[in-house]
Amino acid sequence: MLPKAFLLASLAGSALATVMEFGQCGGTGYTGDTGTSTTTISSSSTTTVSSTSKTTTTSTSTTSGPSPTGFVTTAGTRFMLNGAPFTVVGSNAYWPALLGYSPADNDKAFADIAASGATTVRTMGFNEVTSPVGVYYHLWNGSTATVNTGANGLQTLDILIAAAKAHGLRLIIALTNNWSDFGGMDVYTAQLLGPGLPHDTFYTNPTVIATYKTYVQAIVSRYVNESTIMASRFFLLGEVFTNFVVGLGTRERTVLLRQHVRSSAVHAGALISDEPMPRSPASATCNSTTISTWAANISAFIKSIDKNHLVAIGDEGFINAAVAHNFDFPYQGDTIGIDFAANMAISTLDFGTFHDNWGHTADDIAWGNQWITDHAAIMKSANKPVIMEEYGLTSSARTAIYPMWYNTVIATGLTGDLVWQAGSVLSTGETPSDGYAIYPTDPEYMLLQVHAAALKARDG
Repeated sequence: MLPKAFLLASLAGSALATVMEFGQCGGTGYTGDTGTSTTTISSSSTTTVSSTSKTTTTSTSTTSGPSPTGFVTTAGTRFMLNGAPFTVVGSNAYWPALLGYSPADNDKAFADIAASGATTVRTMGFNEVTSPVGVYYHLWNGSTATVNTGANGLQTLDILIAAAKAHGLRLIIALTNNWSDFGGMDVYTAQLLGPGLPHDTFYTNPTVIATYKTYVQAIVSRYVNESTIMASRFFLLGEVFTNFVVGLGTRERTVLLRQHVRSSAVHAGALISDEPMPRSPASATCNSTTISTWAANISAFIKSIDKNHLVAIGDEGFINAAVAHNFDFPYQGDTIGIDFAANMAISTLDFGTFHDNWGHTADDIAWGNQWITDHAAIMKSANKPVIMEEYGLTSSARTAIYPMWYNTVIATGLTGDLVWQAGSVLSTGETPSDGYAIYPTDPEYMLLQVHAAALKARDG
């Protein structure tokens, strides 16, 4: 669509499964990861800063490619670029930078995504490690964390941005994870304060918040003048890693997915924890207000250092209302830490996100259509854009169900959507697939093209 890459950094991410096991507040029966803590950034390949530091200096991005043509803004429930509507439609792809793909492979991956009609790609801008192996962005040594700006660090993100830009795509970049894959929130807490603390300590402890802000500032400042970045997304509540295979139990689905992520990331040295339930327990006091307060704090912080880009949480979009048509856990948001409508009212958040149910219903069609409809209603009430940031089914179901969901997206006026996930065949073979990837040779690839064209036609 509109040229130039679109980088949207996310505050948060998603959480799924049962109320007790998944949610922004925390999970049950998991003791959390251990690590070390204090944030640092070095002038050459890494940088180091104390956890009490308020600011840090990072190198300037060296991404190449066409010059951006403006920053994405919002007008009511729509995104805008240079005074014209900008349609957000596309895919998720966590792997191009983190798995160490070459510039040529990145170029091929984004060419395949662009050919699907996409305008936007969601990826990750974090990887917490305790030993400097493979591609990593944040190295923890005790209570000190170092931001890696070297060739195996943020320069891989530079390569990704250049590839996206070259193919006219924008990016959504998440800055942490609710789950422990590629690091995540519990690493901050365990490294800085010790293991075994409630998951929601991440949202309330001043030392943890300050250290996370240091990392956020390193990323945001690096790309502050890059108009290929649409927004900052400061919270990835596990979206990349909570995609479940329909038909498996909660724990089975989680283990299967983590096995996939582990096997596809071996050469990247990405994982810190081997635990199948990647989050620590919640405290007795955590509720949706805990996360809303934190989101207001972090989004205001990003706005204070970056006036150019939009900001979003990147959550699952849990609704805090047991409405008549559905009493499932996604409609009991207060108990799991998210009140979608309340978060949409935060002035420093520019748009909202939600994800599909990932198999937690017997009727994907009806549940999905209602989930889209309910979020579109909140979108209109808040008068801000809302995107279905993650949705996916296995190959046996998606050709029948995706068109029905797409019709609902169009009919309700929902701003846009991003499928989970993109697939390509690169020099090393197929990119990671968890049963949801759509490759250019798959019949579903044409569905993406038709849907993208319909959304763009609707938006004018």
